[in-house]
Formats: sequence, C-alpha cells, structure tokens
Amino acid sequence: MFWWRTAALLLGAIFLALLLQPIVGWRISLAVLSGSLLALLGYHLYNLDRLGRWLNDPTPDTVPESYGAWEGVYSRLYRMVRAQGKSQRKLSAALDRFVAAGEAMPEGVVVLDSNDRIEWCNPRSMQHLGLDRKKDLGQHVAYLVRLPAFQHYLTTQDYSQPVILRNVAGSDTILSVQLVPFDSTRKLLLTRDITQLERVQTVHRDFVANVSHELRTPLTVVGGFLETLIDMPDMDLATRQSQLKMMFDQTGRMQRLVEDLLTLSRLESGAEGREDRVDAVQLAQVLAAEAEGLSKGRHQVCVEVLSEAGLRGNYDELHSAFGNLVSNAVRYTPEGGQIRLKWRLEDGCGVFAVEDTGLGVEAQHIPRLTERFYRVDRGRSRSTGGTGLGLAIVKHIAQRHQAKLEVSSELGKGSCFRIRFPANRVLEPQELLLSSK
Repeated sequence: MFWWRTAALLLGAIFLALLLQPIVGWRISLAVLSGSLLALLGYHLYNLDRLGRWLNDPTPDTVPESYGAWEGVYSRLYRMVRAQGKSQRKLSAALDRFVAAGEAMPEGVVVLDSNDRIEWCNPRSMQHLGLDRKKDLGQHVAYLVRLPAFQHYLTTQDYSQPVILRNVAGSDTILSVQLVPFDSTRKLLLTRDITQLERVQTVHRDFVANVSHELRTPLTVVGGFLETLIDMPDMDLATRQSQLKMMFDQTGRMQRLVEDLLTLSRLESGAEGREDRVDAVQLAQVLAAEAEGLSKGRHQVCVEVLSEAGLRGNYDELHSAFGNLVSNAVRYTPEGGQIRLKWRLEDGCGVFAVEDTGLGVEAQHIPRLTERFYRVDRGRSRSTGGTGLGLAIVKHIAQRHQAKLEVSSELGKGSCFRIRFPANRVLEPQELLLSSK
C-alpha cells in the first residue's frame, strides 16, 4: 500500500507537469515537477525522522499520526505494538505464575546455569541450604554448599539418584538433594527435607530390633527348658515343676507383649471407637480393686474423689489407660508403699491421677517414658513383668481423647501420672444419671 500511494503521487506530479507544459512552458512545468518531488521527499524524510524518534521508546500511546502512505504504516505499527504488548503481558503473567508456584513449593528449587552458578532459588531452598537470594545469585553452588558428599555428587555427575546431606548450614535437618538437567545448559537443584522420614525409619528399625530382643529372651528360655526336658526324661518332679513354671511365665510375658502390640496397632490405625458416658468415680473404684488384687496386700491403695463428674469417651480404652498407670504404680512401688487414685476437676478440665511412693524416675528420663520399649532400668522392668509398651498405649489413648499425659517424678520419692481431659470431655453428674436410666 505504501509503494502504491507513493507511485500514485509521483505519477500525479508528472501528469500535472505534462498538463502545464503547453500552457506555461517546459521550464515552469519542470519547476513544478521538481517542487512536487522535493515536497514528497521532505514528507517522507519528516515521517522517517518521527519513526526513528518513536523507535527509541516504542509504546502504543506514542505512535505518530500522519496521512497518506504513512497513515497506513503507523496504523499497522500501532496494531503490531498493541498485539506485542498483549503477548508480553501474557508471557509476564505466565512467568509470574511460574515464579509464584516455585515460591510456594514445599521442596527447595535452585536454577543453575551451565557452570553450576545460581540463577534463581525459592525460599524453601534458601532455608534448606542457607542461601541468600540477594547475595548468592551468580555464585557457584559448590562454594556455598561445601559438604564433601555434595562436592562428590557434583564431580561425578551421576544425577540418577539423590544424595543425602546432613548438618547443612549448621542445622540438624536431613536433606535429599538431586540435580535434574532440564535443557542443554541448565539444571534444577531440588532439595527435600526428609528429617521426619528418617526419624520414622529409625523408630521402625528400633521397634523391630526391640521386639526381636524382647521375644528372643523368653523364646531362648522356653527352648532351653524344652531341650532339657527332652534330654532328661527322668528329671525329678521338683525340677520339672520349676522349669514348667518358668516356661509358663515366659509364655505369659510373650502373650502380654503380643496383646500390647495389637492394642498399639489398633490405636495407631486411627479407627474411631464408640463414645460412652463413663462414670469416672465408679471406674476409679474398679481400678482400686484391681490394684489391690495386683498388690496382694503389699501396698496401701486409696481413692480420692473430689468431683462427681464423668467423662465422654471409650470406656474400654480409658480403662486400659488408667489400668496401665495403676499396674505400673504397683510394680514400681516397694512393699509398704502407698498408691493414690485421684479424680477431680481443675479449671473445668477432668484430671485422673495415679500417685505412688515408689522408686521414682530421674528427670532426664521423663520425656522418653512414652517411647516404645524405653526402659529406665531394663532388668527391673523385666523382673516386674512389664512389656515396655504400657505408657505408649496410655499416650495414644490420651491423644484419641484430646487429653494430655503429664508426668512428674522424683528419684526415691515416687511419681505422679496425670491424664488431663479437656472441658468438652467432662460430663455433669446429671448427664450420667440420664445415661443410666
């Protein structure tokens, strides 16, 4: 269109000169033609100058306006710049979404160039690796993460498997780090916090080892006595009875261990039990009777009831939790000691407590008492018949009832185990009366 319009103007100027030639002569007609060409040239030079100045800052709002051939040129430029601006806005929005997604990722992401220099990193990677986005961009990642395992990982260039890093940036976090090439020059460095996973695996390994250890001893005893009975068929009656009693005690210990393991498994499966209206006073009396049965007169057992309120919860689970606390008190309280079962309200919360005047526990052991198979004194625990799972069961039952297990103890003076139930678990006495009718 531009060239057609320019050619039309040239032809018009020539045609005008030819029309004027018979009237004014060749000189004047040529002057008119020359003036027309100079005017056309000036018009184009003027618009070229405007176009050049606009190209220094090409925005849609400053596109020049003109007429003739340049009107079409500027119109096309305006449409092209508008379309380009729209495309840039789309790309910018897509880039912003990509960056926002990277910023929100729970894993760390670091973009590296062909020389392993940092181009971009998200907040999680800054937390994991101790990076500073303002200072560390352009730095070689090996200068910032100086762990030998990571240096070897970069050097070998085998990125098929992640590398496990510990004590990164002075923290106790355990990281899984993997490099992923994503084009011909750049790589993604992905970091993932696996501290909790490592702890779970450690607990699992310890659990398997502890179960194996706990079962090995009674199985060894039973197996040894059975072998003796087979090899000595003429064993005297007293010895035979003694060995049979030991085997019976050991099989009972294994049975209790299996039952506690099954209870823990059921509790951890998350299956919800039924909700009962539990008469806490009556349950405390039942537990006191059970404590006297376990004690066989060796301890003084008493119940202190300071409230007639009840509890909303699973009766069997609560009985199991309280029963574990009571049986522990009986096991670890020397003969002549005292065991108190208490039920009261504190600030609207229900508190069931078992106090004893037993051996007590050093403060350093208290945070770990609810760990599976954790024992303050292994020999003492085995001699009393404990499985090492009782307090773990108590803790799980308390959590299922939104309650909290609290422990206070002093070595040589005794212990107090309390389960504190939230106010929404406490039932008024009249509610218990309605449930009994």
